[in-house]
Amino acid sequence: MDRTIPTFSRGELPHYAGINTFLKAPFVEDVRTCGAYDVAVIGAPHDSGTTYRPGTRFGPQGMRRISALYGTYSFELGVDLRESITICDLGDIFTIPGNIEKTFDQISKAVAHVYASGALPVVLGGDHSIGYPTVRGVAEHLDGNLGIIHFDRHVDTQETDLDERMHTTPWYHATDIPNVPARNLVQLGIGGWQAPRPGVKVCRERETTIMTVTDCVEMGLDAAADNALDVAWEGTEAVWLSFDVDCLDAAFVPGTGWPEPGGFLPREVLKLVRRVAERGLAGIEIVECSPPYDSADITSLIGVRVICDVLATLVNAGKIPRP
Repeated sequence: MDRTIPTFSRGELPHYAGINTFLKAPFVEDVRTCGAYDVAVIGAPHDSGTTYRPGTRFGPQGMRRISALYGTYSFELGVDLRESITICDLGDIFTIPGNIEKTFDQISKAVAHVYASGALPVVLGGDHSIGYPTVRGVAEHLDGNLGIIHFDRHVDTQETDLDERMHTTPWYHATDIPNVPARNLVQLGIGGWQAPRPGVKVCRERETTIMTVTDCVEMGLDAAADNALDVAWEGTEAVWLSFDVDCLDAAFVPGTGWPEPGGFLPREVLKLVRRVAERGLAGIEIVECSPPYDSADITSLIGVRVICDVLATLVNAGKIPRP
């Protein structure tokens, strides 16, 4: 009776069928056309910067696959992403296993291309070493400074790890970029037993802002978000959002390389990311999602949900399409 059902699966339904693009957005093979869209999703399947459990090279696949579970309408936020903005999926950046520096160059070029086109870059990682090249790709197209809001259990600010630039080092090198001042780096959720002292020393020396889970809960989520926004936006032109899934308690994110008990609850994280997105973002990356260690895709699921909530918030705030 339903005459809208075609012979071949096209569009959102059925959720279990079709090609695995993000939210079933159209795949755009010609990357030169991404500026025709408001949002461009790109995968960064790279885990050569991992120092313990690998597998985040499969993060883009995992998040795209489970994103089919979502529709594009949020009753709570009053937004239908399909009606409000245009989204495309550009596929994955060509990363080179075992060659961290060449992969960094590839990621920077890809993110710079998307940002310069006018589309909002949404990066599906990948281990957290990609935080340096993604920021570098945006920063080169800004006249002013770039701030960073970073969700994580780990500071990721030491200079090297195992004598390389690994997933524990992105913010040391990002804040070496002339227009990415360390004073505009805000880190939320830091804590536990996996924050190396060399990284903490760098944070103290460079006067970054660290907010633990206890800080955020005791001062209140709204106050924590206000503080993060004030610091990241002070004297900056734009802010990049870097979201490491391990900022959540390990019970909710088994599919990650460095799970740590005592992190945020999902509802706390979702409120915080919505608040920090209210003033607008240069882009967002989701990192450290490792499907080989996941259980029932729940880690990939939270990564997708963070992106959807951020995009809906940007729509409601009038920040996308870009003003």
